[in-house]
Amino acid sequence: MPSTSFTPPSTLRIFGALLRRDLHVTRRELPYFLVRTTLQPLLFIVVFGYLLPRMGFVGRGYGAALLPGIIAVSLTLSSVQSVALPMVQDFGFTREIEDRLLAPVPMRLIAFEKIVMGVLQGLIAAAVVLPMARLIMGPIDALTGAHALPVLLITILGAAAFSNLGLLMGTAINPQQIGLMFSVVVAPMIFFGCAYYPWQGLQAVPAMKYAVLVNPLVYVAEGMRGALTPALPHMSLLAVVGALVVLTGLFWTLGIRSFERRALS
Repeated sequence: MPSTSFTPPSTLRIFGALLRRDLHVTRRELPYFLVRTTLQPLLFIVVFGYLLPRMGFVGRGYGAALLPGIIAVSLTLSSVQSVALPMVQDFGFTREIEDRLLAPVPMRLIAFEKIVMGVLQGLIAAAVVLPMARLIMGPIDALTGAHALPVLLITILGAAAFSNLGLLMGTAINPQQIGLMFSVVVAPMIFFGCAYYPWQGLQAVPAMKYAVLVNPLVYVAEGMRGALTPALPHMSLLAVVGALVVLTGLFWTLGIRSFERRALS
């Protein structure tokens, strides 16, 4: 009988198959994904960006400071949840992660595929919220579309940082504590992340201005302000990019250690 040779699939091909599988699941659950990640930001836009300015309780210029922060919040929620929640489920009682660990690829590549999915879902959330927010809030004088590349760079870096944070949180927290994660970690991060007010405005409270610098959301929100509304006060884009690169590396290092420890336990 003629001999047949078997060529194992390449690492890139296996990675692509894992990514296509998650993309297929995301496409099927797209309406639920958008509701989960954009409902809260859009409610803030309706109340603080549309109703309160028309009622005279906040100035009409507040929308220019609010919009970049709202996009940052949507990106944050999407990237964190899209990685943390599946990780909690995969490492739960059923240990579904073991099916992926059987793939003939390095363990770190399986975690990296989750990060890529988190970045893609963060991009989707930001791309949905921006036009909807602009439609609800109406014309914003300081808003400009002339800096598309900085907007894309901040979006990708922000999504990468929070996807890696989702990897860390999803592997370090037990399934029974997932609700506590969003109450104790995510909610304070959003309210003290300069999403609803500019970082420069905290000059009135100097201690708080520097304390919030440990919050990664600050850099995404301020980066979005610098790219979308550059005429308004904002943090240096160079400082924002540097901070997000460092945070991405830090969260990846801690997250992959936690992932490997849980996978091998």
